Amino acid sequence: MIILNNFSIIKPRGKKNITLITKIYMGRWHEIMKIPAPFQLGECCQATYTLSDGIVLVRNDELLANGTVSFIEGTAKIVDASEPAKLEVSFFEDAPPGPYWVLATDYDNYTLVYSCSDFAGLFHAEYSWIMSRTRTLPKETVSELLGILKSHGISTDGFTETDQRPELCSSMP
Repeated sequence: MIILNNFSIIKPRGKKNITLITKIYMGRWHEIMKIPAPFQLGECCQATYTLSDGIVLVRNDELLANGTVSFIEGTAKIVDASEPAKLEVSFFEDAPPGPYWVLATDYDNYTLVYSCSDFAGLFHAEYSWIMSRTRTLPKETVSELLGILKSHGISTDGFTETDQRPELCSSMP
C-alpha cells in the first residue's frame, strides 16, 4: 500500500491538451485498441460515462474468456478547470486516483485517452486507449490517432486490437 500512496503523474511531451466539453463526451465508447493493462483482460471492452452533479460516473465492461461479462464502476472528475481534458479517475476508495487524459476526440466517432504514472520511483505504468462510438473505426482514423500519440513522445509499439466482432460481443449490455 505504501507504493500506491506515493505516485506521480508523468506528462506526455509536446502539444498542449485539448478542451473537453464534458456533456458531449458522455455516453458509450467501445475500445478499438489499447496498451494492454493487467486489470483489463477481456474482449468487447466498453466504457460508459454519465454526468451526475459535476462528477462523471464511469462503468467499464468486458467479456471474459469464460463468457461472463465483468464490470467495474468508478468516478472521474476534472481537477483543474483550465485543463478540462485532464481528469482523475477512481475505482477504489483506498487507492489514489489515476490520470485520464483525453488527447483527441471528435465526440461522435473517436476518442484517444492516455494515462501514465510512476509509483514511488519503483515502477512505471502507462496505458492508452483508442475508442469509438461504434465497434469499428476506419484504419485511417486509427493511424491518425497513433500518430498523435507518437507526437507526444508515446510509443505505440505495444498496442493491441480489441476484438469487437458482433457475434462475440452480442451479450454485452
